[in-house]
Amino acid sequence: MSSRDDILASVRRNAKTVAPDLPDLEADWIQYADLQQQFSEVIETVGGRCVAAESDHDINNALKAIPEYSSASKIASTIPGIGESNVSLSEIDDPHELEDVDFAILPGEFAVAENGAVWVTDKDLKQRAVMFITQHLVLVVPGGEIVPHMHAAYERLHFGPAGFGVFISGPSKTADIEQSLVIGAHGPRSLTVFLTSN
Repeated sequence: MSSRDDILASVRRNAKTVAPDLPDLEADWIQYADLQQQFSEVIETVGGRCVAAESDHDINNALKAIPEYSSASKIASTIPGIGESNVSLSEIDDPHELEDVDFAILPGEFAVAENGAVWVTDKDLKQRAVMFITQHLVLVVPGGEIVPHMHAAYERLHFGPAGFGVFISGPSKTADIEQSLVIGAHGPRSLTVFLTSN
């Protein structure tokens, strides 16, 4: 028997390990008295902003007050009645054509108070690259769809018709370069989350 055979035989003999039991997720996880307030505070801590809105009209008025929106030449919105979209994402076949989108407005399914994250899927979104390549991103989330922590968030995840989903919290940022925080290094330079009343 060769050394190679000895080594492989030893690996096979010792490769039979028993998988550990999964931890019990039934625990007394953190709770917040006001989920919207907690989410808003955390999203601002990570460099984003949160705006409460009663209606689409309120959102459109608030958008006009955002300088990056007012000066944007290419706006993509997948939410009817919100924003003045001049980019039709459904007509774009090549995601490279999105490289000059200034502002994107997309729906978020739910938010997480613990870390300011918003769950976004590619449901009804032909080019999911837009959420990463746009200069400025707006997510619209129902205010009643905020969970306290990531354990509750994972319980809500479903992929069904949407084969892709991502948690987004704050604008893109990195501190890898000389430990200096850079906003918008690898994605959107700003994130605004609108929490609606419905």
